[in-house]
Amino acid sequence: MSKQIHRLAGLEPDNLLAFLSLLGVLRCLETSRPEWKVKVSWTVDAPPVCPRLHVAEAVTDDDIATGALDGLTALVDAHRFPERNLKLDPVVARDELIRAANAGGYPADLWAALVSDKAKKSTREEVESTPLCLLFGQGHQFFLERLASVPRASLPKARQRGSAGESGDSQGLSRALFSRWHRQDRTESFRWDPVEDVRYAYRAGDPSKTANKQHTQHGANRLAAIGLSVLTVFPVRRGREIRLSTRGGRSGRQFTLTWPVWRHPMSLAAVRSLLDHPGLGTPEVRKSLGVVEIRRTTRISVGKFMNYTRAVVPSETSARPSPRRGRRLEKWQKRSAHQRSGA
Repeated sequence: MSKQIHRLAGLEPDNLLAFLSLLGVLRCLETSRPEWKVKVSWTVDAPPVCPRLHVAEAVTDDDIATGALDGLTALVDAHRFPERNLKLDPVVARDELIRAANAGGYPADLWAALVSDKAKKSTREEVESTPLCLLFGQGHQFFLERLASVPRASLPKARQRGSAGESGDSQGLSRALFSRWHRQDRTESFRWDPVEDVRYAYRAGDPSKTANKQHTQHGANRLAAIGLSVLTVFPVRRGREIRLSTRGGRSGRQFTLTWPVWRHPMSLAAVRSLLDHPGLGTPEVRKSLGVVEIRRTTRISVGKFMNYTRAVVPSETSARPSPRRGRRLEKWQKRSAHQRSGA
């Protein structure tokens, strides 16, 4: 059925993979269907909470999935990397950043979400990678190799003998967006889904064996690989070191990533600005922006593997901005008041 508002029932508010998939579908549709002027809100008044996609003209769910596939196909050509691991020499990283900046558009956004040549490892001559990179070769899993291959793979490996119309391409994206996830795809992932934190104590069988391995939602991983480009990284000073953080991120004893759940339709550009806003930890500011709540996920290490937890609503104490963010918020409020006064 054609309609202008589409409920993305597959995307849960507490799942990092789902949030990155949401950013990815917005980026894909802005690329392939700019005339749709897509925006997103959340169903905060009609639980269970999930995103709603607002489109300027009436289209079907299949149209949304096809448009997302067209955008993904157009963008994925930028996913070509000099290495298979995101352990880059500063000179290589700088060359790639310059090349991407000269190309502009999506390639520039993608590389700006991966590394900064100003943030280096203190122990070796190697740039620090985005906090979203959880694959460094453990178990023969390499981040850049997957970032290149996963969005290109139209069909999960276990289904590649079937027809594309049966399980691949736009239908895989449609299942990720509009249906509850069953995670039946035997394909590669980025460990952004919290259910991939599989430990021996929680399983009847050995989780390292093929028959017991956790599967994934392939379409969600394809979209999330594109959505990663929205989370731009930037260098921050921690003591005497220059480390790397990302849009929505906060470093401490453990790295956390925060995103808002908002009431009114927003474009991708507005979502970017909202993620950058220094006052999301303040209830009064959130209310003025139409933000109902924030969700926060924590990066954890389990043995040699890393994962992100289910995102929770943080307590008001932990959600308060740091003194540095507090000063940014004060400057933002003064600037806004100055602009409203017309001075």
